Amino acid sequence: MSVYAYRGSAGLIEAIEARLADAGWEREGEVELADMAITYFPTMSDLEDLCFGDDGLMQAMKPGSVIVDLSATTPNFARETNAIATLSDLRFVEAPLVCEDMVARDAFARDNLMCFAAGEDDCVEQARGLLDAIFCKVQVVGGGGAAQLARAATTLQKVAGIIAAIEAQALFTASRRSISSVEMAGMQVEPISCQAQSILAAIREERFDGAFTCEMLMGELTAAIMAADDYELIMPQAESAMHLLELLAVIGGADKSPAALALVYGEEAACAAQGLDWSRAEKLYAQEEGGYADEDGYLDDMDEYGYDDEDEGGTIGFGYSVN
Repeated sequence: MSVYAYRGSAGLIEAIEARLADAGWEREGEVELADMAITYFPTMSDLEDLCFGDDGLMQAMKPGSVIVDLSATTPNFARETNAIATLSDLRFVEAPLVCEDMVARDAFARDNLMCFAAGEDDCVEQARGLLDAIFCKVQVVGGGGAAQLARAATTLQKVAGIIAAIEAQALFTASRRSISSVEMAGMQVEPISCQAQSILAAIREERFDGAFTCEMLMGELTAAIMAADDYELIMPQAESAMHLLELLAVIGGADKSPAALALVYGEEAACAAQGLDWSRAEKLYAQEEGGYADEDGYLDDMDEYGYDDEDEGGTIGFGYSVN
């Protein structure tokens, strides 16, 4: 039986541990005793601390072991990690996970997960049995950085589709509040893709919790934006989506499904029913520009998120009212 250790989000390992066991993989608590280490973090900083911090994976794992990272990072970060792993006599596989349907009831089910995989020499094949147990599809794309580049391109397209469906739903919802016509009031958004159909169904069912969270999506989108910045590209659409996600996090929705982004367009009472608190946004925008951190540490500085100050009309970024 092969032995693996896991470090990262508890939600993922809870979903995949049983199927790894069924495939002949035994979980070990100490990375020093494992043949492979699986890592998955929403932020690159957490992954960096794990790999390169004091007593990190690069120092702790036995020579010849394999690190299989499922996190979203930049291609440059993946290449650098691979180079350091090689110097440490370790092998590194970048295999960023992709949820086909981010708002699925069981988002981490095998048939809803795929990954891009990249690594040097035959290390991807060395990890293939483990990857096949986790993912329904493993798409091998090349050497260091290639998998993260493919994942970033996928993330950008998926986020654009999610935001478009949510805004279309927001438009129809707003029209029903302002138009008295019975015929118009009964209209619904016609989805133009499977992704739109799924997100719209989740919104209508008020299914705003899920295994794949907005925090995870923020990590994916952050990595994609940082990758673009490495190549001196500006991504206005992605950055706007990021601001929307950050706003949801500020009011308490970081651990909700991406479908919860629809609540930002809705009424305050609907947000409150889902445990979201707009007063946190009011406090944020009431601070003088230059520095603010809420009790959960979402913000260290207003400029980090690029929000607009409160304007004369009492609105904040995206035109949302805080009155």
